Amino acid sequence: MLTVATRLEAMARLGKALADPTRCRILIALLEGPEYPARLAERLDLTRSNVSNHLACLRGCGLVVGVGEGRQTRYEIADRRLAHAIDDLLGVVLAVETGERCLNDGPGTDCP
Repeated sequence: MLTVATRLEAMARLGKALADPTRCRILIALLEGPEYPARLAERLDLTRSNVSNHLACLRGCGLVVGVGEGRQTRYEIADRRLAHAIDDLLGVVLAVETGERCLNDGPGTDCP
């Protein structure tokens, strides 16, 4: 049974993963199916080391898993329900008012 603490931990991991635009781009790319870091780097116009670092973070957060294939590792979203949830999030329309600050923004800074 999931406790409140477990659910809070899961939300914190999701928040950490989704807080970075590059990690979001990687997750969106992985919605199309499993991929290798070098191909992700090429598709997203990023360096291999940058992609590898972000994949390590996503793996640490529990959002992606690496499947060893010989000398290479193929990455995929860890759970089909998570892929479905990310896909659903992409369809959400946020009701953001112009000039409203995000919760963690400092004084005088607006959400992009």
